[in-house]
Amino acid sequence: MKIAAEIPIVWRVALASPPERVFALLDTDEGRQRFWAARSAATADGFVLTFADGREARVEVLERRAPTRLVLRYFGAEVELELDAADPGCVLELRDHGRELLDWRDRHAGWVSWLLTLKAAVDFGVDLRNGAPHRSWDQRFVDP
Repeated sequence: MKIAAEIPIVWRVALASPPERVFALLDTDEGRQRFWAARSAATADGFVLTFADGREARVEVLERRAPTRLVLRYFGAEVELELDAADPGCVLELRDHGRELLDWRDRHAGWVSWLLTLKAAVDFGVDLRNGAPHRSWDQRFVDP
């Protein structure tokens, strides 16, 4: 039984890269493949991510305002990504408006992993993911 909750997740990360560079990572198949999923395929209304373990996620793009705002529906949650220019680089704020309490703990920790993986890719050109299908989030690996 899932319990409804009004607990939004909000995280921020300071990036050395400018908003345009970060937005390109979030909004292109090539960019998403550098930090988010093994494969990304754009669709008419968003994109499909395929992870190392073969699992797929359809992501709907609800709003796109390059290079400052991207709103997605990801695993049933509305996720807002806001990029604000800073000196140097930018600050990315993520807001997850998911409502299911049982998923909240995984989403809360998952976004930290996601943000740090994005930072490593965009600021340092490093891929922190392990890439092994048997070492996935379901097996409690933070670097799937």
